[in-house]
Amino acid sequence: MALLTALMGITVILPLTGNVSPGNGTFVAGASAAEASLPATVDVLAGSTVGTVPPPALAASAANLSRAEIAASRSEVRDPLPGCDGTARSAGANGQLKTDDLCTLWDGTLQLRGDAASSLAEINLAFKARFGRDLCVTDAYRTIAEQRVLKAKKGGLAAVPGRSNHGWGLAVDLCSNETKGAGWTWLKENGGIYGWENPAWALSGGSGPHEPWHWEYTRGVQADGEYYNS
Repeated sequence: MALLTALMGITVILPLTGNVSPGNGTFVAGASAAEASLPATVDVLAGSTVGTVPPPALAASAANLSRAEIAASRSEVRDPLPGCDGTARSAGANGQLKTDDLCTLWDGTLQLRGDAASSLAEINLAFKARFGRDLCVTDAYRTIAEQRVLKAKKGGLAAVPGRSNHGWGLAVDLCSNETKGAGWTWLKENGGIYGWENPAWALSGGSGPHEPWHWEYTRGVQADGEYYNS
């Protein structure tokens, strides 16, 4: 054991002392060609020179990450109504909603509260994909003044000003051609998926006038509007 220890000491000490100046511990020139040709310590310990190409596993991981990022960007959900903040807003006052709380629909004129507008725009995209055209809407948000005029013209067929869900920006009236045929069937089957319905009171035999064209954003109406479920 003592002999093995001594041999190890000689092996370590001799290569180092060959280039050290006696007395001050500094390295000096003059290493032999044989010493210069010796492999570096790191190479010896590692067993091979470290390459710059990443291991196959890491390369594959990086490639997968890149593809995932690309896929994510391509699958980004399209905004159903560009520029519209689809979050629910404070109820405000019926027929007196703030302009900032309203979003303009695809026709460029009619407006609804942001969350209702965004949801209706989703229906429109699905409807357009199915039938090749936009959903036809004739009426949406009404100001309190507009509701008063309508009430004066239609009497009992119009809601009392301040009690209409049009005034909350949560109701629309569809064009008459949307209340029949394949489009009407599609709406009745799919409207509820997006949160819209022809309310119970407006159905044939309901508590109010029969209005198949009148549709409401159910979640908004239940939370902030005039909800009649009979």
